[in-house]
Amino acid sequence: MDLFDSRSASPMLIARQTDPFDDPDYIYELKMDGFRCLSYMDQNAIDLRNKRNMKMLSKFPELKEIFKNVRNRCILDGEVVVLVDGVPDFYRLQKRTLLTDRFKIELEASRYPASYVAFDCIYAGKRELVWEPLVERKNSLSELVIENSRLAVSRYIEEQGMALYQAAEARKLEGVVAKRKNSIYYMGKKSNEWTKFKRMADEDYVVAGYIQKGRHTYSLVIGKYRGEILMYKGHVTSGVTSEAVSMLKVTGRNPFRMLPTENKDAVWVELDHVCTVEYMPNLQNSLRQPVFKGFRDDIFPKEVQMES
Repeated sequence: MDLFDSRSASPMLIARQTDPFDDPDYIYELKMDGFRCLSYMDQNAIDLRNKRNMKMLSKFPELKEIFKNVRNRCILDGEVVVLVDGVPDFYRLQKRTLLTDRFKIELEASRYPASYVAFDCIYAGKRELVWEPLVERKNSLSELVIENSRLAVSRYIEEQGMALYQAAEARKLEGVVAKRKNSIYYMGKKSNEWTKFKRMADEDYVVAGYIQKGRHTYSLVIGKYRGEILMYKGHVTSGVTSEAVSMLKVTGRNPFRMLPTENKDAVWVELDHVCTVEYMPNLQNSLRQPVFKGFRDDIFPKEVQMES
């Protein structure tokens, strides 16, 4: 079946993080601190899907008209972002994804409207573009999109990855993505053809429980799966709010086979929340200065696996 009609596309993923580099075979663009989505657009409507292929337009109603700014039927890959003072604000974005009340969503949309920043085009007209080189897909993207305040095309530069990273670091932006110019689009796969340079490293973890350390201070107990077994990976305290903890469902069942003694006061919860933790990169297999960045609902907990 046609890729557009079947809604069966899935995003290509970045396989690794490296130190910044310059290379004439690569292009470089800013890494948006946003929410990855594929957008299916034609002359009548937009269908916005996250990495789990869940419909997301109800969370971002201010994007419902952006289909009017593309010249042909297409599938675009990009990020939904919320800008505050010209800088992506992940907190405001994440808050929106967790809302379910229509009135509250509309209120947030009016106060902090989201935009869609497209960086790739994998389908145009009636043709799949996944086997075309990246630079040709970029050309198709530029020809398709008429930019406005809600829809933009990601800008890129050639060769000078280190300079762009230094500029991103100076503004405390998330980082830079480097992409090989001739890379094809591997749907649903991690590829070394795309890599990222980030100020901070981040990883996803399954939330297994929490420990209350003060009146308004909490630590989340986190883990990763090895096959079907959840392995303990530590705690994160900074950034954890009582609002975040209130979203967890208490079970009272310890999900770990082995657990350090400092977790004796933990409240165990349903293993249905995945969080992103940001930390300072280091050579040890540990989280240095970890910060809770937020929950995400675009991957399943069992997908959060330890590296083999």
